[in-house]
Amino acid sequence: MWKHLEILEKDPMTTLDTAPRAVFPFTALVGQPLLQRALLLVAIDPRIGGVLVSGPRGTAKSTAARALAALLPQAPFVTLPLAASIEQLVGTLNVEDVLRDGQLRLAPGLLARANGGVLYVDEVNLLPDALVDALLDVAASGTNTVERDGISQQHAARFVLVGTMNPEEGALRPQLLDRFGLSVLLHNPLDPQQRHAILRTRLAFDEDPQALAAQHAAELHQLSATVTAARAALPRLDWSDAVLQHAAQLALAAGVDGMRADLVMLRAARALAALEGRDTVTPQDVDTVAEFALAHRRSDAAAPPAQQHANPPPPGATQPGSAAPAPEGDWGALSPQPTSTTRVASIGAWPPKKA
Repeated sequence: MWKHLEILEKDPMTTLDTAPRAVFPFTALVGQPLLQRALLLVAIDPRIGGVLVSGPRGTAKSTAARALAALLPQAPFVTLPLAASIEQLVGTLNVEDVLRDGQLRLAPGLLARANGGVLYVDEVNLLPDALVDALLDVAASGTNTVERDGISQQHAARFVLVGTMNPEEGALRPQLLDRFGLSVLLHNPLDPQQRHAILRTRLAFDEDPQALAAQHAAELHQLSATVTAARAALPRLDWSDAVLQHAAQLALAAGVDGMRADLVMLRAARALAALEGRDTVTPQDVDTVAEFALAHRRSDAAAPPAQQHANPPPPGATQPGSAAPAPEGDWGALSPQPTSTTRVASIGAWPPKKA
């Protein structure tokens, strides 16, 4: 029906960060070890399904995502804007050219441009559900399918998905939360010494980005080589029955739905073993990554008391997908009170329903 598939030049409606800019070194991030570990795991194995980073403003969410892309060799950094359409995300086919000269031309979307790199979605909780569904489908499969008028084409779209959100601006539906592989909940730094270290590092970067990059060049080079080696070693690592059983037990104890949490834990545990240069995945690896995979999937009834009180979020913060906290102060201070109801007779606006 057509001779071949041709990819058109960049659609000016898509958003791709191409302007050169200084990038904060990944190894210079202060006070975010869990975020760094989660990002490295999904960088080693994108099939984990990306990472959802939830936290208040100014907690280095976007800085960490850009730093990860700079760490990976020749990795593009693509941003999905809130106003993007489905066509801008997945691309579109120019069917008219098939009728004219037998050539099927693909106008690539953001998913094609993110292949091999990092796709960053800020305020993912504010995106339309249809857009998030399409995005997560491709992130899990690594393949994007473009369809139009009964014609479909596929192309590779293997990228590291990083979604960020501020819980104060709304939550994701549980169905969408479940499809993010890992999650990290950030808090405002409350330790004065840690805040001092963050300020000192940030000011040094603002004054002379090249100098800070030079200070971390050797460490960045070593970490980049470690990630590359871990990617290559990943297929050689397998899971024992003990590891599989341990992951299943943790998922059951968390009261999660389905099997996605189990699979994510296993993939993340294997990526951790590869990152640390080991050739065996252990139950301890599963324990290390379990909270990344279970925090946003765990049912409220299954949350262990120790976790509920350890490292509590600051006032007003919510877990991804959880209900907003009860308002404080004069407004809404009283708890809801049950009241009786009275049957209202028809006023003639709508005819009464027949029995």
